Amino acid sequence: MSREIIFDIETIGDIRDLSTMKVTVVSIYQYENDSYRSFEEHELGELWSILERGERIIGYNSAHFDVPILNRYYTGDLTVIPHLDMLKMIKESVGKRFKLNDVAQATLQIEKSADGLIAMEWFKQGKVDLVKEYCEQDVKVTKELYDFGRKNKMLYYPTLTGEIMPFAVNFEPVVVASGEAGQQPTGINLTLPF
Repeated sequence: MSREIIFDIETIGDIRDLSTMKVTVVSIYQYENDSYRSFEEHELGELWSILERGERIIGYNSAHFDVPILNRYYTGDLTVIPHLDMLKMIKESVGKRFKLNDVAQATLQIEKSADGLIAMEWFKQGKVDLVKEYCEQDVKVTKELYDFGRKNKMLYYPTLTGEIMPFAVNFEPVVVASGEAGQQPTGINLTLPF
């Protein structure tokens, strides 16, 4: 059974300055037990051990946005956990960045339920349950894209003229040979400083 984890975060702050961004909600999907779960900022302590046990964390624009913001809350270093940023992989394949919603529509004919700016407004209004629902739905969209890409070795994007174009992806984990530096023999990512 896979221990991969799909994740997404919602934040509040000035999007032009990531140092001002605070986490409002983190949602995850765990392949290990086929479950979704959301954490508010004050519950992040419960999230760390889940991420540390993961074989790999998977997100969309997560290397640039989610991981650096989450790392400010974490005592260790989340960047040492094996990680797949699907947007980074897409940019390497196509040479362009695409919104999650655009790739999801072109590939699976599904859409996100809202956007991050609306989620910020919901949070300001105290509607945290709506933020959690939205974040979990983003995780579901990301999971469906990941599953499709891993199985079919391709995704699709829309062109400016409305055509749907395929492009190759390889979402397979990088295999570390036995005895190589950085290998975790226990299967647990020990990222906390001791």
